[in-house]
Formats: sequence, structure tokens, C-alpha cells
Amino acid sequence: MTLQLHRPDGQGGIEAAPPPADFRTELRSPRWNAARLANPEMNPTSRLRSALLWLVLAAATFVILLAGYGSGFWS
Repeated sequence: MTLQLHRPDGQGGIEAAPPPADFRTELRSPRWNAARLANPEMNPTSRLRSALLWLVLAAATFVILLAGYGSGFWS
């Protein structure tokens, strides 16, 4: 039991707190009537882009290793 969910009732006991308001309403500016803030976590990277990232990373690693061993840097 936490004070976030319960609060003192003034008579030594505790009572259930009202449910918290939607936090998204607090993100908006009521003064300027700003648009809702975007959540970038809800727009995941496409499978094609993530697969290309790993392929490019693997190719770059291979080229660096190949160049290192070819030049005698790691021998």
C-alpha cells in the first residue's frame, strides 16, 4: 500500500485516492493549444532498414578484418 494509491483521510485512517489523470493531457500546453507530443518508440524501424543496418555493419567489419590481416597489422 503506497501513498500514491491511498491518502490520509484526516481521521487517522487512509482512503483510496482517485485514479490518476491521463498524463498525456499534462504534456500538452493548454495556453498555446499545442499538438500532442509524438512518441518515437511507437514508430519502430522497419525490418528492411534494420536488416540492412546489420548487413552493412557485418560487411564493414569483414572489410576492416580483411584489410588488417592483409596489411600485416594483426600478424
